[in-house]
Amino acid sequence: MTELYELLKQMNIPVAYHHFVQETNPPFITYYRTDTNNFYADNKVYEKINNYRVELYTRQKDVVLESQLETILDDNDITYEVETETYIKEEDVYQVIYNINI
Repeated sequence: MTELYELLKQMNIPVAYHHFVQETNPPFITYYRTDTNNFYADNKVYEKINNYRVELYTRQKDVVLESQLETILDDNDITYEVETETYIKEEDVYQVIYNINI
């Protein structure tokens, strides 16, 4: 989890696990572990695989930041899928959700 935080900090925008304690203006990233998909046999975990949700928030659609995030993931051999892209009217923000496996 610390390694993921360090990678996301390369975006040069605020990053927090799950949520920010204080109000933070976009752009920013939150991330958290959703579950695991471990490889195991004979009552032993042979490889730990953690599934994370990375949420990028921006005031307007920002393909440059999205591309930057995807490049960081690609360069570090982290597989990902874009789960959804949403405009949250009440918050006046765009949210792009990435599901990643590490």
